[in-house]
Amino acid sequence: METKRIAAERAVEYVGDGMVVGLGTGSTAYWAIQKLGARVKEGLRVKAIATSIESEALARELGIPILSFADLAGEIDLTIDGADEVDADNHLIKGGGGALLREKIVAKASRELIVIVDQSKLVDRLGDFPLPVEIVPFGCEMTLRHVSELGCKPVLRTRGDEPFRTDNGNYIADCAFGAIHDPGLLETRLNGIPGVVENGLFVGMSSKVIVGCGNGDVVER
Repeated sequence: METKRIAAERAVEYVGDGMVVGLGTGSTAYWAIQKLGARVKEGLRVKAIATSIESEALARELGIPILSFADLAGEIDLTIDGADEVDADNHLIKGGGGALLREKIVAKASRELIVIVDQSKLVDRLGDFPLPVEIVPFGCEMTLRHVSELGCKPVLRTRGDEPFRTDNGNYIADCAFGAIHDPGLLETRLNGIPGVVENGLFVGMSSKVIVGCGNGDVVER
Protein backbone atom coordinates (compact mmCIF):
# COMPACT_ATOMS: atom_id res chain seq x y z
CA MET A 1 0.00 0.00 0.00
CA GLU A 2 2.87 2.37 0.82
CA THR A 3 4.39 1.98 -2.66
CA LYS A 4 1.07 2.90 -4.27
CA ARG A 5 0.68 5.90 -2.01
CA ILE A 6 4.12 7.38 -2.70
CA ALA A 7 3.66 7.01 -6.47
CA ALA A 8 0.23 8.64 -6.28
CA GLU A 9 1.43 11.54 -4.16
CA ARG A 10 4.32 12.22 -6.56
CA ALA A 11 1.86 12.36 -9.47
CA VAL A 12 -0.34 14.91 -7.69
CA GLU A 13 2.68 17.25 -7.54
CA TYR A 14 2.12 17.79 -11.29
CA VAL A 15 -1.34 19.25 -10.69
CA GLY A 16 -1.33 23.03 -10.92
CA ASP A 17 -3.78 25.73 -9.92
CA GLY A 18 -6.73 26.09 -12.28
CA MET A 19 -6.31 22.68 -13.92
CA VAL A 20 -9.03 20.25 -14.95
CA VAL A 21 -7.93 16.85 -13.62
CA GLY A 22 -9.07 13.37 -14.63
CA LEU A 23 -9.47 11.06 -11.65
CA GLY A 24 -8.72 7.39 -12.16
CA THR A 25 -10.27 4.38 -10.48
CA GLY A 26 -8.76 1.70 -8.27
CA SER A 27 -6.58 1.19 -5.22
CA THR A 28 -3.70 3.36 -6.48
CA ALA A 29 -5.87 6.15 -7.87
CA TYR A 30 -7.56 6.24 -4.46
CA TRP A 31 -4.38 7.65 -2.95
CA ALA A 32 -4.09 10.28 -5.69
CA ILE A 33 -7.65 11.46 -5.00
CA GLN A 34 -6.90 11.58 -1.28
CA LYS A 35 -3.79 13.71 -1.85
CA LEU A 36 -5.60 15.97 -4.31
CA GLY A 37 -8.38 16.47 -1.75
CA ALA A 38 -5.79 17.49 0.83
CA ARG A 39 -4.30 20.03 -1.57
CA VAL A 40 -7.76 21.42 -2.34
CA LYS A 41 -8.29 21.95 1.39
CA GLU A 42 -4.99 23.89 1.39
CA GLY A 43 -6.32 26.19 -1.32
CA LEU A 44 -5.56 24.51 -4.67
CA ARG A 45 -8.23 25.43 -7.21
CA VAL A 46 -9.07 22.56 -9.58
CA LYS A 47 -12.03 20.86 -11.17
CA ALA A 48 -12.18 17.15 -11.85
CA ILE A 49 -13.79 14.55 -14.09
CA ALA A 50 -14.01 11.08 -12.54
CA THR A 51 -13.77 7.74 -14.33
CA SER A 52 -16.25 5.93 -12.07
CA ILE A 53 -19.14 6.49 -9.72
CA GLU A 54 -16.88 5.34 -6.87
CA SER A 55 -14.13 7.86 -7.63
CA GLU A 56 -16.64 10.66 -8.11
CA ALA A 57 -18.22 9.93 -4.72
CA LEU A 58 -14.79 9.97 -3.03
CA ALA A 59 -13.86 13.25 -4.72
CA ARG A 60 -17.09 14.94 -3.65
CA GLU A 61 -16.56 13.68 -0.09
CA LEU A 62 -13.11 15.33 -0.08
CA GLY A 63 -14.39 18.62 -1.46
CA ILE A 64 -13.00 18.28 -4.99
CA PRO A 65 -15.36 20.08 -7.45
CA ILE A 66 -16.70 17.71 -10.13
CA LEU A 67 -17.14 18.75 -13.75
CA SER A 68 -19.12 17.01 -16.49
CA PHE A 69 -17.98 16.66 -20.09
CA ALA A 70 -20.90 18.89 -21.08
CA ASP A 71 -19.28 21.69 -19.07
CA LEU A 72 -15.74 21.05 -20.31
CA ALA A 73 -14.28 23.65 -22.63
CA GLY A 74 -11.30 22.10 -24.40
CA GLU A 75 -9.25 19.24 -22.98
CA ILE A 76 -8.58 17.77 -19.57
CA ASP A 77 -5.18 19.07 -18.49
CA LEU A 78 -3.97 15.97 -16.70
CA THR A 79 -5.30 12.54 -15.75
CA ILE A 80 -3.81 10.39 -13.00
CA ASP A 81 -4.70 6.70 -13.09
CA GLY A 82 -3.33 3.29 -12.20
CA ALA A 83 -2.74 0.20 -14.35
CA ASP A 84 -2.77 -3.56 -13.99
CA GLU A 85 0.30 -4.01 -16.20
CA VAL A 86 2.85 -1.66 -17.77
CA ASP A 87 5.26 -2.98 -20.40
CA ALA A 88 8.70 -1.70 -21.44
CA ASP A 89 7.10 0.71 -23.96
CA ASN A 90 4.67 2.08 -21.33
CA HIS A 91 1.70 0.36 -22.99
CA LEU A 92 -0.91 -0.65 -20.42
CA ILE A 93 -3.51 -3.21 -19.46
CA LYS A 94 -6.28 -1.60 -17.42
CA GLY A 95 -9.76 -2.60 -16.33
CA GLY A 96 -9.21 -4.80 -13.29
CA GLY A 97 -11.64 -2.53 -11.47
CA GLY A 98 -14.13 -2.57 -14.35
CA ALA A 99 -13.85 1.13 -15.30
CA LEU A 100 -11.85 0.71 -18.51
CA LEU A 101 -14.32 2.41 -20.87
CA ARG A 102 -14.65 5.58 -18.84
CA GLU A 103 -10.91 5.50 -18.11
CA LYS A 104 -10.11 5.39 -21.82
CA ILE A 105 -12.60 8.16 -22.65
CA VAL A 106 -11.03 10.40 -20.01
CA ALA A 107 -7.47 9.48 -21.02
CA LYS A 108 -8.17 10.25 -24.68
CA ALA A 109 -9.56 13.66 -23.69
CA SER A 110 -6.44 14.51 -21.67
CA ARG A 111 -3.28 16.37 -22.65
CA GLU A 112 -1.33 14.10 -20.31
CA LEU A 113 -1.93 10.70 -18.75
CA ILE A 114 0.23 10.01 -15.71
CA VAL A 115 0.16 6.34 -14.76
CA ILE A 116 0.90 5.39 -11.15
CA VAL A 117 1.93 1.86 -10.19
CA ASP A 118 4.07 -0.16 -7.82
CA GLN A 119 6.93 -2.33 -9.08
CA SER A 120 4.77 -5.45 -9.27
CA LYS A 121 2.88 -4.01 -12.26
CA LEU A 122 5.98 -3.71 -14.46
CA VAL A 123 6.36 -6.44 -17.11
CA ASP A 124 8.50 -7.01 -20.18
CA ARG A 125 5.44 -7.92 -22.23
CA LEU A 126 1.73 -7.51 -21.54
CA GLY A 127 -0.51 -10.52 -21.05
CA ASP A 128 0.09 -12.20 -17.70
CA PHE A 129 -2.89 -10.22 -16.40
CA PRO A 130 -6.08 -11.35 -18.20
CA LEU A 131 -7.20 -8.57 -20.54
CA PRO A 132 -10.57 -7.05 -19.54
CA VAL A 133 -12.96 -6.55 -22.46
CA GLU A 134 -16.24 -4.69 -21.95
CA ILE A 135 -19.14 -6.20 -23.88
CA VAL A 136 -22.86 -5.49 -24.16
CA PRO A 137 -25.20 -8.04 -22.52
CA PHE A 138 -27.24 -8.64 -25.69
CA GLY A 139 -25.78 -11.57 -27.58
CA CYS A 140 -22.89 -11.85 -25.15
CA GLU A 141 -22.50 -15.57 -25.82
CA MET A 142 -21.82 -14.87 -29.51
CA THR A 143 -19.53 -11.95 -28.68
CA LEU A 144 -17.49 -14.16 -26.35
CA ARG A 145 -17.23 -16.77 -29.10
CA HIS A 146 -15.83 -14.20 -31.54
CA VAL A 147 -13.41 -12.89 -28.92
CA SER A 148 -12.13 -16.42 -28.26
CA GLU A 149 -11.34 -16.79 -31.97
CA LEU A 150 -8.57 -14.21 -31.46
CA GLY A 151 -6.68 -16.73 -29.33
CA CYS A 152 -7.88 -16.43 -25.76
CA LYS A 153 -10.16 -18.02 -23.20
CA PRO A 154 -12.68 -15.35 -22.16
CA VAL A 155 -14.32 -15.69 -18.76
CA LEU A 156 -17.35 -13.58 -17.91
CA ARG A 157 -16.64 -11.66 -14.69
CA THR A 158 -19.17 -12.22 -11.92
CA ARG A 159 -20.17 -10.55 -8.67
CA GLY A 160 -21.73 -13.15 -6.45
CA ASP A 161 -24.07 -15.25 -8.58
CA GLU A 162 -24.65 -12.54 -11.18
CA PRO A 163 -22.55 -11.12 -14.02
CA PHE A 164 -20.49 -8.12 -12.96
CA ARG A 165 -21.96 -4.90 -14.34
CA THR A 166 -19.87 -1.85 -15.16
CA ASP A 167 -21.05 1.68 -14.37
CA ASN A 168 -22.31 1.63 -17.99
CA GLY A 169 -24.46 -1.46 -17.44
CA ASN A 170 -22.23 -3.73 -19.51
CA TYR A 171 -20.40 -7.01 -18.80
CA ILE A 172 -16.66 -7.62 -18.52
CA ALA A 173 -14.93 -10.62 -20.08
CA ASP A 174 -11.48 -11.34 -18.63
CA CYS A 175 -9.47 -12.76 -21.52
CA ALA A 176 -6.34 -14.85 -20.98
CA PHE A 177 -4.26 -14.27 -24.14
CA GLY A 178 -0.85 -15.04 -22.69
CA ALA A 179 1.97 -12.89 -24.07
CA ILE A 180 0.57 -10.08 -26.24
CA HIS A 181 3.15 -9.45 -28.97
CA ASP A 182 1.31 -6.64 -30.79
CA PRO A 183 -0.96 -4.73 -28.39
CA GLY A 184 -2.01 -2.19 -31.04
CA LEU A 185 -3.18 -4.86 -33.46
CA LEU A 186 -5.06 -6.78 -30.77
CA GLU A 187 -6.76 -3.59 -29.57
CA THR A 188 -7.99 -2.89 -33.11
CA ARG A 189 -9.16 -6.45 -33.76
CA LEU A 190 -11.07 -6.67 -30.48
CA ASN A 191 -12.84 -3.38 -31.05
CA GLY A 192 -13.86 -4.55 -34.50
CA ILE A 193 -16.07 -7.27 -33.02
CA PRO A 194 -19.76 -6.32 -32.79
CA GLY A 195 -20.76 -6.41 -29.15
CA VAL A 196 -17.35 -5.32 -27.87
CA VAL A 197 -17.63 -1.85 -26.40
CA GLU A 198 -13.94 -1.35 -25.50
CA ASN A 199 -10.93 -3.27 -24.22
CA GLY A 200 -8.30 -2.63 -21.57
CA LEU A 201 -5.30 -2.14 -23.86
CA PHE A 202 -4.04 1.44 -23.59
CA VAL A 203 -1.47 1.68 -26.38
CA GLY A 204 0.70 4.80 -26.64
CA MET A 205 -1.55 6.78 -24.30
CA SER A 206 0.62 7.26 -21.20
CA SER A 207 2.86 10.33 -21.12
CA LYS A 208 4.59 9.37 -17.87
CA VAL A 209 4.74 6.31 -15.61
CA ILE A 210 5.52 6.85 -11.93
CA VAL A 211 6.65 3.75 -10.04
CA GLY A 212 6.63 3.40 -6.26
CA CYS A 213 9.42 1.12 -5.08
CA GLY A 214 9.66 -1.03 -1.97
CA ASN A 215 12.70 0.86 -0.69
CA GLY A 216 10.76 4.13 -0.68
CA ASP A 217 12.16 5.46 -3.96
CA VAL A 218 9.93 6.83 -6.71
CA VAL A 219 11.01 6.30 -10.31
CA GLU A 220 9.61 8.23 -13.25
CA ARG A 221 9.82 6.98 -16.81
